[in-house]
Amino acid sequence: MREIEEIPWNGFNVVSTFSGGGGSSLGYRLAGFRVLWANEFVPAAADTYRANASPGTVVDTRDIREVTGADILNTIGLDVGEIDLLDGSPPCAAFSMCGRREAKWGKVTAYSDTRQRVDDLFFEFTRLLAELRPKTFVAENVAGLARGKAKGYFLRILAAMREAGYRVVCRELDAQWLGVPQRRRRLIFVGVRDDLGVGPAHPRPLPYRYTLRDAIGDLPEAFTDAERDPETGEPLSIRGYSIEPFWRELEPGRHHPKRMTLWRLAWDQPSPTLVARSGKKGTAGLTHPDHPRYFTVRELRRIAGFPNDFQLTGDYGKRVERMGRAVPPPMMARVAETVRDQILSKVGAAG
Repeated sequence: MREIEEIPWNGFNVVSTFSGGGGSSLGYRLAGFRVLWANEFVPAAADTYRANASPGTVVDTRDIREVTGADILNTIGLDVGEIDLLDGSPPCAAFSMCGRREAKWGKVTAYSDTRQRVDDLFFEFTRLLAELRPKTFVAENVAGLARGKAKGYFLRILAAMREAGYRVVCRELDAQWLGVPQRRRRLIFVGVRDDLGVGPAHPRPLPYRYTLRDAIGDLPEAFTDAERDPETGEPLSIRGYSIEPFWRELEPGRHHPKRMTLWRLAWDQPSPTLVARSGKKGTAGLTHPDHPRYFTVRELRRIAGFPNDFQLTGDYGKRVERMGRAVPPPMMARVAETVRDQILSKVGAAG
């Protein structure tokens, strides 16, 4: 994290919404951006964000519905149109392909430590987009937003972004081809304000990808049957749980047909998607290739693309949740570098 603090400023600024524990913000910082302001409503996520934030970042913990563009501009001392990039990752549980997702639409449901309606939050992002008029924006969500019945939401969101005055392109990107040892498909919206005369751009996939061995092979616990997590002291073993027999039936790199979310990882492949509930008290999740156990927090940091000393708060489950909900920092860094080099550098930094 000290090395990240020492990255020279590239001249551009970011305002972040739905910031979570800071995965996206860390990606922008890796690309040299300054994050001026960030909003996160979930207390546990805000705690993690604060623990790793740059000294100059203002962390706002209000419900985004209570935040106005004028509030943000007054806080950071900029005028309408001077923000270089508006970032946002509205909660995506309502659009995930897992479960009966449409049953949550229009309803207040449990989300992390809160209860709230989440399927409308993308429109809070587009409201702020219209009020702030940043030069560019990047928004992120699950690939399921553009599939099945959720596609109606997707089209409404695109329309709202364009009505706010932006040229917008949305593409599905996979983190495993953007420097992350994890297969994670996400929709990435990139928008550019109409008056700037530059089109949106997305990063190209890298010609290589990292495996589980690349990610954690140098850690002391990587090849041992660790009984407890070194950071939290909580148990990692799945011995005696109902999923243990299923784990023993699996070949590395596969998930079980009767427990679809139970994965036994393979050393020479990227990890499947780390989800918010991975490794929670005997439930299914990502498990070690050789030993019947969940991964340590330190191992999961590597799989999720976070620095070794990125601070996570709360118990084991909360730390896994923070990483499972995060945009992997190297993935967002590639997006940020593309916006920096192919868009913002052509229109200039804010004064």
